[in-house]
Amino acid sequence: MRKAIIDLTDCKYLMELHERIKDGLKLQDGYGKNWSAFWDDINRNIKCDFITVKGSKTVADDLKGSVEKMREILERNKQYWAHSSSPFDYEFVD
Repeated sequence: MRKAIIDLTDCKYLMELHERIKDGLKLQDGYGKNWSAFWDDINRNIKCDFITVKGSKTVADDLKGSVEKMREILERNKQYWAHSSSPFDYEFVD
């Protein structure tokens, strides 16, 4: 299994959150730093089949909705690949 970790511990700004996504998933410099780009990359471009998101409960209050959006996109990706030969999964740990 190929795994990746996105550490959001004490993240304060939306662009910082997307930088941590970029770093955790080892995305190209051209990562668009928005939710459409996140979907495109996890659905087509990343080389992992399991993502752990750490520290989501410690993000700034302004980012709680963004964390929920990330969770929704990860769940959609999980459902998309559910019946493939390489299913995808994720977890949030705090």
